[in-house]
Parts: sequence; structure tokens; C-alpha cells
Amino acid sequence: MKHIIAYLTLALSLAFAFSPLFTEPFTGFAADQLPYPQIDPPIQPAGYAFAIWGLIYAWLIVSALFGVIARAGNDAWSAARTPLIASLAVGVPWLAIANASVIWATIAIIWMAVFAILALLRAPKQDRWLFQAPLALYAGWLTAASWVSIGSGMAGYGIVLGSFGWAITGILGALVVALLVFRLRPSAPEYFVSIIWALIGIIVANGSDVAAVSALAALGIAALSAALWLKRQG
Repeated sequence: MKHIIAYLTLALSLAFAFSPLFTEPFTGFAADQLPYPQIDPPIQPAGYAFAIWGLIYAWLIVSALFGVIARAGNDAWSAARTPLIASLAVGVPWLAIANASVIWATIAIIWMAVFAILALLRAPKQDRWLFQAPLALYAGWLTAASWVSIGSGMAGYGIVLGSFGWAITGILGALVVALLVFRLRPSAPEYFVSIIWALIGIIVANGSDVAAVSALAALGIAALSAALWLKRQG
């Protein structure tokens, strides 16, 4: 059974990486998907930031391939693979879901993030660069992406706060989750790296036009960097 799980992880990692080739590109929720269209919402990072997916895809494939070759029957790897499979299985069709439904896309990416974080928390410290690190990068980016989806969706349905308010809420929400996860798994700084990358993208996207959002993102980067520094000092 462990060997089957290892091969399934590899198969899903490959399917996840190649899924963008078989669906329409996703550049944010389309105007006709929301009652109040969100054109470049302030919660959304600049487009270049999404290039991190290339690194995530490649690293997950390398990790899964190594796992099949050298860790197929490893108990610790198997424990983390199970939630990773749950995340990747939804990740494969996610682009198609996002192009069809804002609500289901948001639910799906939260699912992906929760199970990616669970996989990270279960990952063994053994083979850090071949398992824990790619999981951390993946889980961190999904944490940020979940709040982007929540913020865009809530603003797009006109729920309470508007795009500015949901951008502030989304950044704060991502920071709270990030700090909680890091407290549980401080040996995975790559988790913070993804979120810092997303925050930089938010600053680039907003600049001085939405200065409060950029300033909060900068404070978030400072807070996460301080947490990393304090961990190293401790």
C-alpha cells in the first residue's frame, strides 16, 4: 500500500504540473463571474509572482520521483503523502474550476491549502530538501492564494468590506495562518518564503496607488522576516 501511495503521489504531481496545458489560462476571476467585477483587486499580487508555480511544480515532481525510487516504503513519508494526495487531487482540476465558479474555486483552494499544510506538518525532517522544502513552498503559496481568492470573491459579491477592506483582511489572515503554521513547524522557513514572495507581489501591484495595502504588505514581510531571524537566534 505504501508503494501505491508513493506512485500515486508521483502521478498526481505530474498531472498537477501539466494541467495548465489542458485548460484555459487563469489570470483572475473574469468580470462575468462576479456581481461586482474585480479588475486587478488590491489583494492580488502582480502577474510575475505566479511564476513561482514553475518552481513548485518542478520541485514536487523531483520530490515525488525521489520518493518512489528511495522512500517508497518509508512510514514517515507515507504519513505526509496521504494529505498531499488529497491536496494535489483537487489541484489537478483547479484551473478548470476557477474558470467556471468563484465559490467552488475558493472552496477548492482552501481545501488544497489545508491538506498541504497538514502534509507539511507530517513531513519528516529527513530529506529536508527533497520533501519538506517543496511541501513548505507549496503550502505557503497556497496559504497566500487562498486569501487572495477569499478577498477577491468576497469583494466580488459585495460582502461587507469592498476590495480595499478585503485586501487588508486577506493580508492579515494570511499572516495569522503563516505564524501559526510556523510555530508548529519552525524548521520549514520555505513556507514563509512563498508568503513573502506573494507580499512583494502585492506591493509591486499596488505601489503608491493603494499605499495602505502596500504598507501593510511591507509590515507583513518585516514581521515574517523577524520571526525567521528570532528562530535562528534561538
